[in-house]
Amino acid sequence: MAVVWNGLLVLGLVLGFCLVSSLGELELFAESPKGDGSLAFLVVGDWGRRGNYNQTEVAHQMGIIGEKLDIDFVVSTGDNFYEDGLTGVDDPAFQESFVNIYTHPGLQKQWYSVLGNHDYRGDVEAQLSPILRKMDSRWLCLRSFIVNAEIVELFFVDTTPFVDKYFTKPKGDVYDWSGVLPRKRYLSNLLRDVDLALRESRAKWKIVVGHHTIKSAGHHKNTDELGAQLLPIIQVLSTRFIKNI
Repeated sequence: MAVVWNGLLVLGLVLGFCLVSSLGELELFAESPKGDGSLAFLVVGDWGRRGNYNQTEVAHQMGIIGEKLDIDFVVSTGDNFYEDGLTGVDDPAFQESFVNIYTHPGLQKQWYSVLGNHDYRGDVEAQLSPILRKMDSRWLCLRSFIVNAEIVELFFVDTTPFVDKYFTKPKGDVYDWSGVLPRKRYLSNLLRDVDLALRESRAKWKIVVGHHTIKSAGHHKNTDELGAQLLPIIQVLSTRFIKNI
């Protein structure tokens, strides 16, 4: 997805999915628009394939577009490393799926990433670790946070813990819920922070970024838990929502 901000919202090819949130207790990062007031960024999700499944080819095209648009940053909507996240900070998948793939000059910008359900099947703390940032300064992955780019605020929301089936019917998959349990308290605090942040935001545009769709005609269908808990907050505040396809 290519997104350019200049008073209007322009959406290109949809490669990722986003939701909307604001300040509260969420960590805040700052980006500045260009001198003419415009802002451009790419959105990508479900990409960590060690170069397979056309990842390398897509990365090259992303670089061409990124350079042409002079993007300010990249948004990743999760499932950063297939099939089961990272095994630790020394997992070669970080190099093989990220560092050695997104090498185009047009992609040498900050990457803001959230977790997907496949990431939760590995060592979650590894993806969140500042050690990875030292390996590649572009990398920044947190559970939930905010990027304030003045004319737009992006609210990154950790959507995986909302989905009941990962807890009740994991189908043999093992999820790393450290930092999430007790789940009810985690979700309650997150929803409170998102609601407060959106209400306090003074940005002209607000975008919530997350891994799971709220509404979808695809094979994953709707995420009812998000529809019941997160969507009402977004609707009340008329926030823009970009989803993972």
